[in-house]
Amino acid sequence: MTHVTETAAAPATRTLPRTCPLCEAVCGLELTLDAADHVTAVRGDQADPFSRGFLCPKGATLGHLDEDPDRLTAPMIRDRATDTWREASWDEAFGVIRERLPQLTAAHGNHSVGLYLGNPNAHTVAGALYVPILIRALATRSLFSASTADQMPKQVSSGLLFGDPLTVAVPDLDRTDYLLMLGANPLESNGSLCTAPDFPGRLKALKKRGGRFVVVDPRRTRTAKLASEHLFIRPGSDAYLLFGIVNTLFAENLTSVRIEVQGLEEVRAAAAPFTAAVVAERTGVPADTVLRLARELAAAPTAAVYARIGTCTAEFGTLTQWLVDVVNVLTGNLDSPGGAMFATGATLGIVRTRPFRLGRWTSRVRELPEAMGEFPVATLADEILTEGEGRIRAMVTVAGNPVLSAPSGTRLDAAFAGLDFMVSVDRYLNETTRHADVILPPPRILQSPHYDFALLQFAVHNYARYSRPLVPLGGALAESEILARLALAVSGQEPQDGVDPLAAVDEFIIAGMLHKAGLADRRAELIGANTTEQRIDLMLRLGAYGEWNPDRIIPADGWVGSTGGSRPQARRDDEEKPLADEAGDTAGGDGDRLSGGLNLQVLLDNPHGIDLGALRPSLPGILRTASKTVELAPQALLDDVARLRERLAAAAPEMVLVGRRQLRSNNSWLHNVGPLMGGSNRCTLHIHPEDVARLGLDGHAVVKSAAGTLTVDLEPTDDIMPGVVSLPHGWGHSGSEQAVARTHAGVNANVLTDDSLVDAPSGNAVFNGVPVTLTPA
Repeated sequence: MTHVTETAAAPATRTLPRTCPLCEAVCGLELTLDAADHVTAVRGDQADPFSRGFLCPKGATLGHLDEDPDRLTAPMIRDRATDTWREASWDEAFGVIRERLPQLTAAHGNHSVGLYLGNPNAHTVAGALYVPILIRALATRSLFSASTADQMPKQVSSGLLFGDPLTVAVPDLDRTDYLLMLGANPLESNGSLCTAPDFPGRLKALKKRGGRFVVVDPRRTRTAKLASEHLFIRPGSDAYLLFGIVNTLFAENLTSVRIEVQGLEEVRAAAAPFTAAVVAERTGVPADTVLRLARELAAAPTAAVYARIGTCTAEFGTLTQWLVDVVNVLTGNLDSPGGAMFATGATLGIVRTRPFRLGRWTSRVRELPEAMGEFPVATLADEILTEGEGRIRAMVTVAGNPVLSAPSGTRLDAAFAGLDFMVSVDRYLNETTRHADVILPPPRILQSPHYDFALLQFAVHNYARYSRPLVPLGGALAESEILARLALAVSGQEPQDGVDPLAAVDEFIIAGMLHKAGLADRRAELIGANTTEQRIDLMLRLGAYGEWNPDRIIPADGWVGSTGGSRPQARRDDEEKPLADEAGDTAGGDGDRLSGGLNLQVLLDNPHGIDLGALRPSLPGILRTASKTVELAPQALLDDVARLRERLAAAAPEMVLVGRRQLRSNNSWLHNVGPLMGGSNRCTLHIHPEDVARLGLDGHAVVKSAAGTLTVDLEPTDDIMPGVVSLPHGWGHSGSEQAVARTHAGVNANVLTDDSLVDAPSGNAVFNGVPVTLTPA
């Protein structure tokens, strides 16, 4: 069955709206396609009420990525004897999986099969709706994802404070007067766990209305250069700085707690040792600056603290994320307009009925705690290489390249090489999938629908937008169907004659949701070109704004929708061009007013998106803690404070390594897009000129850590503090089958990171603050 509505012959050219799927900014695009369905032009969608025409260099090259000549267009099967690949039919590919994987699980148990989920899963309908089906089919606890190389500290902290790890507070950027930002570089990343298209414009608007934002980072990033103030900080010491602020708020009676919390006195006691003078010694941030930051946060009419990947991927990532919310609570800015607030997504997701629990089981080798059902990727190689009952003997990877993205990449590469069997759902033959026995490639990006289920839970303004496929599938297989058929194959099941496996899965889920909602007789009312769209329709109808939700949210003056019309001139954020002088307007504006309940038809009628209103106070209704209050002092985090205190006495390494975001890159999978190569998108080691002279370096250096050694090209710059060096992540394509990536290979920074080091509560890998030595090459 084809899961796209086939249409009449396309006109010579047509311009269609589409959400960009390449990062967390969810920008609206307008794509011009010719009669052969090739993208001939990309521009920002000025009619989108959230992104309002913003476009970054990555989005501008969506057509190049969509039709990358190196992408796989048919299933691939590897002959292990000769290590060669051949194309296969879908039936043959699923047949090999159906024959091999069930044999392994029968002999060694379900946990002998590991599943790794990469970052792009958060950006696809298939990843959101059908990966959970694959997880259930595998019935394994050996689950890993990019989350423990990125964001798990924030989710663990949020789970412990609010009872749900998906209840994440984001800065109310469009209304705040003061923003303190740590370890984040949204002018290059476009934001992370904070969905905010045109982040640069929103920050410029903050300053234009008289607000202030301060960036704390060991690098003077593009974001830091735009800030009101930039403060250098020693990598990995952000928790000390935040504790110094908390200590000052208590000591100077600057607290203003406006919500119901538990554990306030426990937090006061935990913060007592971390005076401004004490933390200054460890962070490099002067004591008077620590005091001033606390006073400014307390005095500002509205304020928010936001910390991201630079702080998550450090030794005390979870403590840092916890203290972000502690400061927001203490200054009266949590769940308050202009402070840190919670988005209200439009689709009904998993409704948590029990408080979040950490460490319900532990990993086999290192006994690291589970978080959100998965183990740290930092122990994946251990689970493959260490003999014994429960050893991982087979892997399934979906849209991930952990050989480049996970710590100790060389060790993980060797571990994958020794697997008995491996399946990858991936568009490329890359550093990870080259170890697979079967590769199942998804179709072109424009052949897939798009709705940001995950990312709109972290939006700085409530919004919804659905994009239908722009190009028919033709002979390709929808990614949703690939995952549904893979779930059957790993269970040893063959599709039944005349039964569409995808539709069967969808009907089962739809029936269950309708029954639970007491609406079993409403099935015929769901609309959509296929059962996937009907699931989305149901999730919208039952969601916070949905027409079948008796408690739905409808602003008094209606929603703002847009079928088109005028909008401000599109802005483009490009490193080769200065930012526009005028800040972009915030979401909202001159669209049509809508009323009634939300469903798929409303989104189809408004293909440029719908403005669902500013963030609104949500507590205590969204809390899932046992006490139904914000539990400010979780015991698991108080226990980790002792480890933080112990580090105060430890000598700081002479030189440490940190990562680096790049405007024209997003992990490893955009390195095969020719127009994105060049400029600042190069794999070089940033190093302060004083360190170059002190170490006698010239052009190149040998960088050594406890995990490995690399020879790197140096790029001296005073935008990095002395004693710190920086490599971008996602590079190291010297043996790649991708032509552009191979030409611009770079080196894999994760040869230097150590998979034995993790943030204790969350298990997140440590990529920042890695001790290294440098010698002349």
